[in-house]
Amino acid sequence: MESSLEQTLQDGKLLRHVNALIVAHLRDNNLNLAATAVASATMTPLDTEVSGNKLLELVAKGLAAERDEASRGVSSGGLFDSVAGVPTGYGSGILPTSSIDFSAMQDVKGSSKSFPKHETRHVSEHKNVARCARFSLDGRFVATGSSDMSIKLFEVSKIKQMMLADARDGPVRPVIRTFYDHSQPINDLDFHPQGTILISGAKDHTIKFFDFSKTAAKRAFRVIQDTHNVRSVSFHPSGDYLLAGTDHYIPHLYDVNTFQCYLSAHVQELNANAAINQVRYSSTGSMYVTASKDGSVRVWDGVTAQCVRPIIGAHGSMEATSASFTKDQRFVLSCGKDSTVKLWEVGTGRLIKQYLGAVHTQLRCQAIFNETEEFILSIDEPNNEVVIWDALTAEKVAKWPSNHIGAPRWVEHSPFDAAFITCGNDRSVRFWKEIP
Repeated sequence: MESSLEQTLQDGKLLRHVNALIVAHLRDNNLNLAATAVASATMTPLDTEVSGNKLLELVAKGLAAERDEASRGVSSGGLFDSVAGVPTGYGSGILPTSSIDFSAMQDVKGSSKSFPKHETRHVSEHKNVARCARFSLDGRFVATGSSDMSIKLFEVSKIKQMMLADARDGPVRPVIRTFYDHSQPINDLDFHPQGTILISGAKDHTIKFFDFSKTAAKRAFRVIQDTHNVRSVSFHPSGDYLLAGTDHYIPHLYDVNTFQCYLSAHVQELNANAAINQVRYSSTGSMYVTASKDGSVRVWDGVTAQCVRPIIGAHGSMEATSASFTKDQRFVLSCGKDSTVKLWEVGTGRLIKQYLGAVHTQLRCQAIFNETEEFILSIDEPNNEVVIWDALTAEKVAKWPSNHIGAPRWVEHSPFDAAFITCGNDRSVRFWKEIP
């Protein structure tokens, strides 16, 4: 009896500590409504002195231990545990955690950094418009999707080998897989954060799962049938959930194992005609952001699925075409058909910086950070150029001919390397890498 009581007391102490970690994490990530709700439900002080980063540290250690167990043949269960042929170390890379405080430096004229020179190479071509691209979390793979309904998967090391002037072992073929399983053009792609799974969202109202560890696989092994045109997809960092941005105005949240779909039940101030152009999770999954056709950018609570920071008219009445978080989740970078790129503070919804000088009014243009978040890249459509700004000073520091016939539709930067990819209406895929 005494040992049972002692165990009960220990369990209670552990539970209280877990609740405090959750409250501190939500509070320190500006999710105040969620923090207050959890604190109230669990009778945990909202001003708990636990560090907001402690939960992430413990989860990271737990995931590392789980990976170690998996490497020793101990399975923890789940949809992707049976995936065979996973490349050594795939998905185990950890994104850099250093971040820039954009709000601390408002006017730093004359101190802009120079963006390093890059070389570029045409690496492949689709049979129709190349519409989208995505790097894997560890930067080892990149995939492109097309209007020809195909997906090409590239191994980045092979692209770099292909670009070497003295490649002596004959032609290098960087495309390692080609998938065909959609009936309409592909809008977006994402990689599972741990397994060798690639997902695609398309105009045929489906999200398809491809296993690229299987060399002979050409078709999806699982399919989610949505009710709308799937414009954008994003995996939760755990890999257990995914978001779909569609022609519907509310993001669709799917459980990857059951395919059950969840919708936010209490959505206010949403335009029913505001189709979602892009949806992206933050680095921890505690929030996600949407860019909509009504010009708005919205930040959502990753736990409650409530819109916690609506930025109505972020791009006026023109479409918001892309939105993504900084690595520290404090800011959102957005792009719109009003020819502006903007940086917003998540906690307040305040406009921090504006990056001007690139015209994009026609295509679903992207604005992206480089791997260090020191620079921002986007496209100037009339001049057919890749435009680069210093992220801190908002000064345009470079503009390069895209080498595409017509402006690129999409630009995507590697999360780790000084490299990015462009693709467009000329069907071609180009890889860019820093010149050593």
